[in-house]
Amino acid sequence: MPLLEETALPQEHPPTVPVVIIGNGPSGICLSYLLSGYKPYLDTATVHPNPILYSKLQETKHLPITEQDLEYLSEGLEGRSRNPVAVLFDTLLHPNADFGYEFPPVLQWRRDKQQHIPHLVLGRATPGGAWHAMEGSMLTISLGIWMELPGVNYRDLTNGKRRDVTSDRATPEEISSYYRNYVKLKGLQKNFADNTYVTSVQKLCRVESLNSGGGGALWEVRGYQQVQNDTHVPFSLFAENVVLATGASDSPVRLGVEGEDLPFVFHSISDLGVAVSRRKLDMNSDPVLIVGAGLCAADAVLCVCNSNIRVLHVFRKNVDDSDLIFKQLPKTLYPEYHKVYNMMCSQTHTNVPQLSAGNVASNASVSLFPDYTSFPEHCVVSLQSDMKCLLQGNNSLKAFKISMALVLIGTNPNLFFLKGQGQYLGQDPTKPVSCKQNPIDIHPYTFECTKEPGLFAMGPLVGDNFVRFLKGGALGIASCLLKRLKKKGKLISNGGNNFI
Repeated sequence: MPLLEETALPQEHPPTVPVVIIGNGPSGICLSYLLSGYKPYLDTATVHPNPILYSKLQETKHLPITEQDLEYLSEGLEGRSRNPVAVLFDTLLHPNADFGYEFPPVLQWRRDKQQHIPHLVLGRATPGGAWHAMEGSMLTISLGIWMELPGVNYRDLTNGKRRDVTSDRATPEEISSYYRNYVKLKGLQKNFADNTYVTSVQKLCRVESLNSGGGGALWEVRGYQQVQNDTHVPFSLFAENVVLATGASDSPVRLGVEGEDLPFVFHSISDLGVAVSRRKLDMNSDPVLIVGAGLCAADAVLCVCNSNIRVLHVFRKNVDDSDLIFKQLPKTLYPEYHKVYNMMCSQTHTNVPQLSAGNVASNASVSLFPDYTSFPEHCVVSLQSDMKCLLQGNNSLKAFKISMALVLIGTNPNLFFLKGQGQYLGQDPTKPVSCKQNPIDIHPYTFECTKEPGLFAMGPLVGDNFVRFLKGGALGIASCLLKRLKKKGKLISNGGNNFI
């Protein structure tokens, strides 16, 4: 929907919004759901398998979870997130999921429109965020049901098209469709402004709130919305609270080596897909260099090998490193990733006699993908204009002719619209914000930035990279805002957004 009517710009007094959410991926969608009056209660017809948690839930079963003490409920719980509220919400939605069980949620959702907090979700595309840009053919790392948001069963929207155990995982195409439909089914469209780019978020001290008539620090959010005919319509908003839900896929991590900006070097798997589909690469091409040991690099290996294109796979870690993601994935659910891991271990450059510097020959004796060679504990020294790459291993340098280089060693968030690119918000303010190494420092139960009252962060920005856990950020933020606004007597709303 249009963010603001063009006739309203420029504005002498920009509208004030109680909450602006930057990012319309699953984090922003889930938070919009909880701010729209949807409240989670204990479903008294269910029993949670954790008796201690179940006992706590029964103590205040008449209250929604958002009005309860999240620290008390989270105490003693363990899970695969560093954020306790994320672990709590996950076990309420997917009890004992890490043990392979598929118990029903212990929550039931009721809507109270009088508890709606007016908010605006700003996103660069349609709701779903980065999922729209991902390869449609790849399977997600998580089970389909773990990608779902509260109140709408994933399988109901995908018609239950499950073929075998691996098919309980979904394609990004299915997931992005689910998120778009979720927004419509839950009537959240009025809260979303699509094709919107935020360029500046600044804190204004002691500015009078136009909505409340009271004083208080406000945030000024500026940017533009792309409308028909690629016209850019600028906007300016005041916000009492801002939520950072931008995800982590903005800026690829770079090697920082000579030649990384050469035209045959890429940092996105989509570039590989384009080259393969346009037949710029084939079985007669020089090998593709793939750098990285994560799932994105594994997807690229599968793409290249399935197209019968030779590949050199370079990564810093030893194949026995316990931190490799493959060590955490069950073989029955992720056979294709374990196939890549098997090749990483068994088809190293030392095990391929036909391989010599400057010449990469097929290894027909290997039964997996004969045109694959791995280089554990190697790094790229340089990439040269004559299409050669220089690799360094243990006391050795190797040069190879390649057709393309794909650097897939992670991504970082781009918080350019914040002061100092938001670096001061990190757990270590001397380093850039990084989802794994240096997430934004937040209060563990409210997700409010420790260094900026009124600014919240959720999802990958605080270390929750899986949809399954980022929903906890929505619970923490919604609970915090509901309690604060209730205390101020500013909760009641008719559910409409008069700032759109």
